[in-house]
Amino acid sequence: MKCDWVKQNVVLYIYNELPDDARYELEQHLGRCPECAAELKAARKFNMEISQFSVEEPAANLLTASRMRLQELLETAEQGGFWQRFTFEPANWLRQVRFSPALAAAIFIVGFAGGIGATYKITSGNNPGSISTASRPQGPVPAPAESSITGIRSINQDPGSNQINIKYDTVSTQETHGSLNDQRIQQLLLFAARNNYNSGVRMDSVDLLTQKPDDNRVREALIYALRYDSNPGVRLKALEGLGSFVKDDVRVRDSVLAALMNDANPGVRTQALHLLEPVKADSSVRSVLQRLAENDQNQYIRSQARTVMAQLPEID
Repeated sequence: MKCDWVKQNVVLYIYNELPDDARYELEQHLGRCPECAAELKAARKFNMEISQFSVEEPAANLLTASRMRLQELLETAEQGGFWQRFTFEPANWLRQVRFSPALAAAIFIVGFAGGIGATYKITSGNNPGSISTASRPQGPVPAPAESSITGIRSINQDPGSNQINIKYDTVSTQETHGSLNDQRIQQLLLFAARNNYNSGVRMDSVDLLTQKPDDNRVREALIYALRYDSNPGVRLKALEGLGSFVKDDVRVRDSVLAALMNDANPGVRTQALHLLEPVKADSSVRSVLQRLAENDQNQYIRSQARTVMAQLPEID
């Protein structure tokens, strides 16, 4: 075992993340190599020092934005072909099994239990006298916890009604049905607006949420979509829902100002500029308009900002 490998894995060793065989080999090497033993001692000292500091929980918005970014990257990542996965993945599994007897035992137990279960199912299915005792639950399906939802598959509104169908994934795809006033429907729409990798589903969700912008949770979701969603169509929909609150809600005004200054899409910026018309005399809005009128790279935005500034009274 080489010293380079030991130094690369010493942190995993400290946190008990190494497989059993690799851990044993590393410990044997440490007994023979004073340099690697010193490396372990230094790493442990550093770990003890940083463990004395409190760990701050990341903000919910940061977690959600990171999750959405990861989902988008996974969605667009180039996938290997079938034969590539078939050729290389078993080797990876076998290598992991070789270094981890516990993993090998777990695979054996799972396979053994699966064989018993399959045999029982086949035997029960071939028995004409067997009667299933499972019954489908009656009444409305309770709203799932957000932690159990892996994604929203589709959102559809029944034509001419306020009834909404939402298919969502947990371990398997499920479906629920109800009006926009239904707590279950609202919870799933809010989840889809923040977490779903499918931009079309996010668009449908935000579009429906714009019908209830008076709800603080909905307004927060629209603000989040305006600030962080990667799809400009979703951001435009969020602007549409927030427009009537620019005058009275400072959070909304700040979010629209941020979109006007920083959004990469000219259409989103133009819509944000129009929404700020009722509050153009506000000092923060005036300051942003002045900056845009002087040096914004977009000619249309620069021209529109100058037009709005020309309509404002002079400050004494």
